[in-house]
Amino acid sequence: MKHFLASFCLLGAFLHVCTQHTIPASEFQLEGDYLIGGLFDIHDDTGSVYHERPEALDCATKPFTFSNYRRFQMIRFSVEQVNNSTNLLPNVSLGYDIFDHCSDTQNFPGVLKLISANGSIQPWSDKQSVLSKVIAVVGPFTSTQSLTVAPLFMTNLVPMVNYATSTSVFSNKAKYPSFMRTLPSNSNMIDVIVRILQKFNWRWVAFLNSDDDYGNDGLDLFAQRIKDTEICLPYSKGLSDRTDYSQTFKQIEAQQINVIIVFALENNVEPLIESAVLLNVTNKVWIAGDAWALNKKLPKMKGIKNIGTVLGVAEPVVTIPGFSDFLHSSKAQLHCKYAEQDTFCNQKCNCSCMNPEDIFAADPSYSFAIYSAIYAIAHALHNTLRCGADKCDSNITVYPYIVLAELRKSNFTLVNNSIQFDDNGNLKQGSYSIVFWNNSGDAQEIGFYQFNSQVHFFVDDSKIEWHTNGKVPTSLCSPECPAGYKKKRNGIYECCFDCEICANGTYANITESPYACLKCKDIEWSEEGSTSCNLRAVEYISATDIVAMLVFAAACAFVCMTLAMSVLFSVNYNTPVVRSAGGPMCFLILGCLSLSNLSVFFHFGKPTVPLCTLRYLPFLLFYTICLACFVVRSFQIVCIFKIAAKIPKLHSWWVKYNGQWLVIVVAFVIQAIFLVVGYSCKPPSPYNETSWYPDKIILSCDISLQASTASVILLSSICTLCFIFSYMGKNLPKNYNEAKAITFCLLLLILTWIIFATECMLYRGKYIQLLSALAVLSSLYSFLFWYFLPKCYIILFQSHKNTQQYFQGLIQNYTKTISQ
Repeated sequence: MKHFLASFCLLGAFLHVCTQHTIPASEFQLEGDYLIGGLFDIHDDTGSVYHERPEALDCATKPFTFSNYRRFQMIRFSVEQVNNSTNLLPNVSLGYDIFDHCSDTQNFPGVLKLISANGSIQPWSDKQSVLSKVIAVVGPFTSTQSLTVAPLFMTNLVPMVNYATSTSVFSNKAKYPSFMRTLPSNSNMIDVIVRILQKFNWRWVAFLNSDDDYGNDGLDLFAQRIKDTEICLPYSKGLSDRTDYSQTFKQIEAQQINVIIVFALENNVEPLIESAVLLNVTNKVWIAGDAWALNKKLPKMKGIKNIGTVLGVAEPVVTIPGFSDFLHSSKAQLHCKYAEQDTFCNQKCNCSCMNPEDIFAADPSYSFAIYSAIYAIAHALHNTLRCGADKCDSNITVYPYIVLAELRKSNFTLVNNSIQFDDNGNLKQGSYSIVFWNNSGDAQEIGFYQFNSQVHFFVDDSKIEWHTNGKVPTSLCSPECPAGYKKKRNGIYECCFDCEICANGTYANITESPYACLKCKDIEWSEEGSTSCNLRAVEYISATDIVAMLVFAAACAFVCMTLAMSVLFSVNYNTPVVRSAGGPMCFLILGCLSLSNLSVFFHFGKPTVPLCTLRYLPFLLFYTICLACFVVRSFQIVCIFKIAAKIPKLHSWWVKYNGQWLVIVVAFVIQAIFLVVGYSCKPPSPYNETSWYPDKIILSCDISLQASTASVILLSSICTLCFIFSYMGKNLPKNYNEAKAITFCLLLLILTWIIFATECMLYRGKYIQLLSALAVLSSLYSFLFWYFLPKCYIILFQSHKNTQQYFQGLIQNYTKTISQ
């Protein structure tokens, strides 16, 4: 701290020596009741020069910048216009003290003079006894210059109203509490550039920035801004006086980048563009930042058309009334008489003899920002002094921090533009012009970008004369995938990808998920390479369908036939044919076959839980009774003809305890238990078959394997026993061989369900319901036709065979045969 204070004492002594000279009036100074400090880099000292000993910087010996000299004249004009105003600061005059701030780090004498009072700085004093007349400072131009000098003004909250520094760091009010600016920040500029890229679908770009605080801030903001976009940044480069432009352009060309964003100051851009022309860099789109979009020299350079199309983002050119007249009158008054006068450090221009037309024709960028800055300060001072229509309160002591407080409240209109600041010292609303360098060498306005509570962006691309013969140039790492394709990243950048077609049942949606094929819903379908899904056709056989009606007719015919056979058997109940067919058991079999037939009626119509439950339940339950009946019939036949003679005790026990009815009841009870338990645990339910046909939904029933396994196994076991017993009786008498009939019926039954199972594996369309119903009918008709119908035929047409004598003769002949 002691060293810091000592340094300030030495600097104060230096200022005191400098101010001992009498400084004549010049363009850099104007006396007034209150002063505005100005830091303008009329000359430019960007070269890296190493000194062996301390040297004072003489800006007048450095290269002259026409556009900055125009800005310098703008602050002089603005102050003069305020002083001539009848509404603003009546009876109060504004003056200025301006310095040629040509260096980022070596222009401290001018800065220290602005914060001094009577040539001295007293940092240890709580309150200076003599106040400085400087109430605010306008400038400097570059971000690095502002970062260098800002801390000196922030200490005493001296307002820094900047017209060109757009670096986002100055929005941090904790570090820069008295910094304000009358131009948009870099974040707005980057937003415009990104919107231009998105409008023309440029996704593969290079970013060249000046290697300083302004350019690096732009690069950082750009990288953040494109994170959630499809824009990729494969190449970026900081520009300085040591840049190898040839190597830079070779790397850009090697990566096939066609769009180059140049976010840099004029002193970096001019050698870049000159090198591009010299190195024959062609067919590129150049996007210029506001620092050089309105450059007057480059658009008229020889060979500039060969580099491609130049678009730019610039502050709108606002016509400021009276400025041209001021330049002519100011130069006429000076008559070059101050060109060689000795002044304070860096308050000499050697440029007073310039033509006013040349000054006015220079790059107008930031002119309105300077104009706004002066008027913002003037309005703040007007409010601080509580000025009325005729006078201001001269008894009020004006401190810079009071002016700062009023600056923050600014709310006025200037040349149809509203001037207001937000909490970060930035403009609440503003705009950019989007320009195109036409063939005439002018920056032609082709669009705009406005921001306040909302953002408005517009580009009239019909005004752009593209270097690609009217077509919008492209800049892509990979061409866009055709419709129905997904992207597959190829490399580290999202912009580089291969295209893969989306398979059946999926679709591509580049807005929702460009890197994946989205699966269609179960009720939808799509072909290969689709961009959307179509609703599947829902199919099932309704109860009114012609095939359903035919099956219903067959089922009804079956019921009628069983009823007719039951009547016929009841009429001929005591005949040998009926008794040999089972006697009373025939009626049970026919009745269960009819009840099994109920399942057929639930195979058609839109599946529901009750319909799916009844689709197989009656068949499984009552068909089990039928098969149990045939099991005992087969057993009885074999027992009578074979086992009775060999195992008489088994036969007697069977007859004594009515073994046939006991077997039937046990089979029925077990099957009923299996079905109740299985269907209760997981009842059948409607099921949408979506895997078989890509464009259809087949409505069917989902019958759980676990729920029906036990009942199916029981039915299969009974069928197997029936087949074994019936097969044992294959050599019985020809006219009394019921076992053969049962065996044939069982073979038809087994064959039917093998065919149906095979069809289920090969086909799952809507007609699987029809095949299931036909399998059930086939199972029922096989016993009706091949077991009961032959007996009906004997009763009706061969009555001579339906006698007791005929049957006894067959039995006696067979008994003699097996005894031999």
